[in-house]
Amino acid sequence: MAAGNGLKLGVTLPLTDIGGAPETVRRFAREAEALGYNYLGAPEHVIGVNVASRPDWDTGRNSSVDMFHDPFVLFGFLSGCTTRIRFSTQVMILPQRQTALVAKQAASLDVLSGGRFRFGVGIGWNSVEYDALNEDFTNRGIRSEEQVEVMQALWANPHVKFKGRWHDIDDAGINPLPLKRAIPLWFGGHKDVTLKRIAKWGAGWIMLAHPLGPKANAEFAKLKRYTEEARRDPDEIGIEVWVSTGEGRPDDWKRTAESWAESGVTHITVNNVYSRNHNKRISDKSFDGHLRAMEAYWRAVGDLAGEN
Repeated sequence: MAAGNGLKLGVTLPLTDIGGAPETVRRFAREAEALGYNYLGAPEHVIGVNVASRPDWDTGRNSSVDMFHDPFVLFGFLSGCTTRIRFSTQVMILPQRQTALVAKQAASLDVLSGGRFRFGVGIGWNSVEYDALNEDFTNRGIRSEEQVEVMQALWANPHVKFKGRWHDIDDAGINPLPLKRAIPLWFGGHKDVTLKRIAKWGAGWIMLAHPLGPKANAEFAKLKRYTEEARRDPDEIGIEVWVSTGEGRPDDWKRTAESWAESGVTHITVNNVYSRNHNKRISDKSFDGHLRAMEAYWRAVGDLAGEN
């Protein structure tokens, strides 16, 4: 897929393990930047359920015990604490937020960070969160498509006229606009409709469901086909996968990264807290444990990383 000078290596802020105190997130970001990581990732949830009142809750899903900073606030803070490292939402649940407000927040972050923001979006799974934010869970997929069109129009133009099914903008716009009049949109999700959205509007795919091998390669080939059908160049589309130091040894991490790159992956994120699908988290949840794991991965794989 997307061509470039070397892999982009990132690391996810493990907020659910290390907490979100200012000095904690500042130090983690600066350590990642000093090592050479290209970007820092952060997931998001606005609200979490009380599992005590939901005995059937999937314990593998996030709840109120898990701490998440708002990514726009978090990255705005960290952009002032760093100089080079980039930032990526992984992912922000777009349809539970107001579109014009998200476009404004993303544009402000892009300007204040000096263009270091990559916007990962998804449609989510938590209906409780949608209800709390007074948004419709049932139409979130199709509504997100119109949201993307609105955001891209607002980023590109000082004034926008848009009348859709859910949005009505009468010759108005946001200020500031993004530095390049666009912000890279990366999509999370694994359904065919998601791949078609990426092919039409996206800069990349955050792919978490499939391990290295034939299934992932088949999905990458499908995305390439959809992109060509959308009359776009597949080399414009990046692919991100997540890995963990909780499996294998440094030699294994290096071989895996090389194999992912050969299959078309452009971005590899070290996410040492994610444990769904084939992913395995690390056992040491301490701040120092996460720093050691982040450094160990960089020592093993960092020579594959390209420049920002």
